[in-house]
Formats: sequence, structure tokens, C-alpha cells
Amino acid sequence: MQTKDGGRRTLWIVLALAWPTMLEQLLQVAAQYVDSAMVGRLGAAATATVGATVTINWMVGSTLSALGIGFLAFIAREYGAQRYENASRAVAQSVAAALIAGLAFTALTLGLSRWIPGWMNAAEDIRKSAARYFFIIYTPMLLRAATVIFGTVLRASGDTRTPMKVNLLVNAVNVVLNFLLIYEARDVTLLGVTVRLPGAGLGVTGAAIGTAVGFTVGGVSMTIALWRHPRISPRGQSLKPDWAILKPCLKVALPAAIQRCGTSFGYVAFASLINSLGTVATAAHAIANTAESAFYIPAYGIQTAAATLSGNAGGMRDQNYMKSITRTLIILETVLMTVSGATLFLLAPRMMAMFTPDARVIRLGSTVLRMVAVTEPLYGVAVVLEGIFMGVGDTMYAFGCNIVGMWGVRVLATAVLVRGLGLGLTAAWGAMIAHNILLFVLFCIRYRGNKWNPILSGEKF
Repeated sequence: MQTKDGGRRTLWIVLALAWPTMLEQLLQVAAQYVDSAMVGRLGAAATATVGATVTINWMVGSTLSALGIGFLAFIAREYGAQRYENASRAVAQSVAAALIAGLAFTALTLGLSRWIPGWMNAAEDIRKSAARYFFIIYTPMLLRAATVIFGTVLRASGDTRTPMKVNLLVNAVNVVLNFLLIYEARDVTLLGVTVRLPGAGLGVTGAAIGTAVGFTVGGVSMTIALWRHPRISPRGQSLKPDWAILKPCLKVALPAAIQRCGTSFGYVAFASLINSLGTVATAAHAIANTAESAFYIPAYGIQTAAATLSGNAGGMRDQNYMKSITRTLIILETVLMTVSGATLFLLAPRMMAMFTPDARVIRLGSTVLRMVAVTEPLYGVAVVLEGIFMGVGDTMYAFGCNIVGMWGVRVLATAVLVRGLGLGLTAAWGAMIAHNILLFVLFCIRYRGNKWNPILSGEKF
């Protein structure tokens, strides 16, 4: 039985891993808010130029994250079992994977950048600028892959602070360069003192350059941090394919990658259905999604800790530790997301008003935000359970649930409600909430059945 001291110790372990990731995500959301506001000052065309290819950005990022998850599960297991040599071998394989994925995505994105805005149905007058923006931000694709994959590898060893610091640096570089590159030189008066601020006046192109330089700084910094790591540095390890390492990693990574591509396409279909509802609904949906992102931070911060710690427990073959860790994660997530949901419910109108003065958009966006706020605790539990499953390599079940939930519930129900019955944005968000509740139910069933747990199921891990 877990003692009070043991339970408290487990809680501190979880919090020690989770808080840097939550802070990192908070800083990313803050940078996203600032970035959007800075580009938004240039007008609707600039905002549309940046947003025209955002779904492609999600898809590329999701694929890289899924590749990292495959290595996370293996490294967390080996690290937990104190097999540091195997962990280092896996890290070396992740370096090779980052090189291959980075170069492949560089060729793909840069080669297709001219046509992608047209494929995304961007307006004719912004396609050229959107293509240029897309080309610039994907020029350092190799270093972007390093940032994502190596950051995940470091978290697998329990080091969440280094990725936090690197991403803080990336965000700072991006915001500062945006400030210097987007606008013309101008005079600013503060407390009666007028200061001449430099500016390149490059507009959206300046925003793209700031983003690209940020990715470059992040990739170099994350690579240096991984190389210097005292336990899992790839120094001295071969980068040639090591199938004893790659097979279990790809077994986890491939379903995760397919799932994330499938759900990304689902988001595209869902957004296109909402876009058919008109300007007010489209604006309310976009702003509500942006506002809500800050309230997901506890969910995904704890998910990172869940993946790492469940993998460690599986590697140690310690069922008592696994039980203590998973229960602590679920309880903590429920508490944090209950507070987050209650805060979102109360502040929904103010959050909407931060981004638009339109009363109709504020009213509609506040309604859907309050709808989803009520179910935030359920969504949070689903997210942390998915993290637990990922940590022990159980990705096939999550893959099936996410694909069925996205296409069989969210997209299909939205099509029926919006196109078939002529209902509005609240009905579409109702379908989204139904998707989230379904994941909560299915993941809870999986968790209770213990088939995910390699210690109890007897599966090789």
C-alpha cells in the first residue's frame, strides 16, 4: 500500500516533470497571442496570408511529434531500467531519424510551397505572399525537426527543463525579430520620453524571417543540449540503422503518425464545415479556439509527465510504482482541469473581447467556450490516459479511438447537423464535445482493463 509520504513523493515527482512543460506551453501560447496580434495590425490580408497554410504546419509538426513519441517510449523504458547504453543507442537512432525526416520534409515543403496556398483555397490576391511566407518558415526544416524530436528525447530521460529553456529562447527570438522586422522605423513615446525604434518594414516577410531564425536557434540549442547530456548523449554511437532499436520505436511511432495525420485532415474537414456558416461563426470559432488553447496547458503538461513516468515504471517492472504514478496523474489532472474549466467558464466573454470588438462574435464565442468548459475535466483525463498509453508503447488503441472519434463523431455529426439540419456553430461544437467525451469513455475502459499495462498483461516491453 502506498503511504502518505510515498503518495506525496509521487506527487512531487509528477509536478517536477510537468511544471517546466506547462510553463513552456504557456510561453508558446503567449508568443502565439503576441505573434497573431503583431501580424494582425497589418490588416486582414496579412492575417490571412499567415493563416492560409496553418493546417499544413499542424500536420508536419504532428508527424514529427509522433516520430519523437516512438523514441520516447523506448528511451523512457530503458532509462527506467537503468539500461543507459540502450538509451544512448536509441538517441543516436533518433538523430538519424531527425536527419532523414528533416531533409525529406525540407524537399517536400520547399518544393511544393508554390502550390500549397492554392490547394488550401487561399484567396488569389494572397497566394503569392502566402507561398513566400511558407517557403521562408520551412527553410530551416532540418533544425525544426531537431527541435521537436530531440526535445521529446530529452523529456523521455526526465529532463523537461532544457526543452522549456530552449523554447523560451525560440519564442523570445521570434517576438523580438518580429518587432524589428515587421514594422517600419517609428517613434514611441513612453512617460513623456520619445524613442526612435528601428524597423525593417518587411511586413509578413519579416514575420516569416523571425519564425525561421527562431527555429534555427532552437534546433542548434536543442542539438547541443542533447550532445552534452551526461546519460543519453549520442556521442560515440553509430547512426547506421539499428533494427533492434528501430523496430520497437517504429511500432509506436507509425500508428501515432498515421493517427495525427488522420486527425489533422479531420480538423481541415471540420473547419471547412464551420467556414460554410458565415463570417460571424468562422470568426467566433477561430477566436474561441485561440482563447481555449491557454486552458489546455495543464492537460498537455501532465501528459508529458505521464508518458515519461509510465515508461519508466514499465522499464522497472514495478507495478506498485505504476499504480501510484497513474493514479496521481489522473487525480492531479482532474483537479487542474476542473479549475481550468471553471476559469474558462467565468472568463469566456472577456477572453473573446481580447481579440475582437464585434458583439455578435463575442456572444457566440462565449457560448461555445462555456459549453466546452464544462467538459474540460473529462478531456483532461482522456489526454493524460493517452500519455500513459504512449509511454508504455500502447498506441494502436489510441490510434483507433482517435480516428473513429474524429471522423465517425466530430466530422460526420457536424456534417449532419450543419449541412443536413442547418444548425449553427453551437451544434458543431456539440459534436466536438461528443468526440472528446467518447475518448474519455473509451480510454477509461482501456485503463480499467489493464491491457495497456505491460507489467500485468505479460507483454514484452
